[in-house]
Order: sequence, then C-alpha cells, then structure tokens
Amino acid sequence: MLSKKLEDALNKQIRIEAESSQVYLSMASWAEVKGLEGIAGFMYGHSDEERMHMLKLIKYVNERGGHAKISDLAAPKTDFGSFQNMFQELYDHEIFVSNSINDLVHVTLEEKDYATHNFLQWYVAEQIEEEALARTILDKINLIGNDKGGLYLFDRDVQQITVESAASDTVGD
Repeated sequence: MLSKKLEDALNKQIRIEAESSQVYLSMASWAEVKGLEGIAGFMYGHSDEERMHMLKLIKYVNERGGHAKISDLAAPKTDFGSFQNMFQELYDHEIFVSNSINDLVHVTLEEKDYATHNFLQWYVAEQIEEEALARTILDKINLIGNDKGGLYLFDRDVQQITVESAASDTVGD
C-alpha cells in the first residue's frame, strides 16, 4: 500500500511524463512543418516513449492501492526557433525529468517503501540513457554548426539513432 505522500509524489511524476510527451509532440510537429522529417520522426517516437513511461506509472500506482490521477497539462511551446535550440531544450528537459525522478526516489527512502524504490530504478536507468542520447545529439549538432548539408545528413541519420535506442530499450525489459 502506498503512503499518501508517495502517492502524491507519483501522481506529480505522472503529470511530468504526460507533459514530456506533449513537449516532444509539439517539437515533432514543429520539425515536420520545417521539412525535417527525420527529426520529426525522432520526436514522435520520443513522445510515444514518454507516454509509455506515464502509463507504467499509472498502472503501478493503481496496482499498489493508490489512485493515479489524470490532471490537466501545461500547453507546450509551439516554436523552437532553430533545431539546435529545440535539441538544447530537449536536453534541458531531460535533466529536469532526471531531477524529478531523483526527488521521487528520495521520497521512497523517506517512506521506507522499498518496493517502489525498486520499481523506480528502471526510471533512473532510463534517464541516464535519455540524457546520454540528448548529449550525443547536441554534440553532433554542434559539429554541424550552420552547414545545410550537415543538417540534411543529421535529419536523415537521426532516425537511425531512434532505432538503435529503441533496440537497447528492449534488451533490459
């Protein structure tokens, strides 16, 4: 049985995961209208992944005797200026999510809920991967600079990054 404090903290994380899905969906739409099909595909996939993270939390809360609450969401921004800015925002957002997961893990220790602590280790590992992926992408973008040919190749190749990361996700499951 979840404590009230932990249930509230998990519900906060459910909202963060839902908003993350919306953020990446907005990024996907922005990239798509800019003709960046590869980046759009990457972001659509990322949006779906964040939704799955949310659903996993919802199921967990409900299975542990809590009530996962579905709340209203903050609307994401719709213009990102440049694809470089967009990926910097993606990286910054992943850092925010990691910090939120860490805070949640801390609550499990305070509440001595070791089952939830164990459950959340998947999220801790996932965030390490998410941050590393975002950092790798930013490194590639910094190499490209303002080179249009580099952007074309990056847009094409970013879909391969999606395939590779999706394959590594299934290994641990």
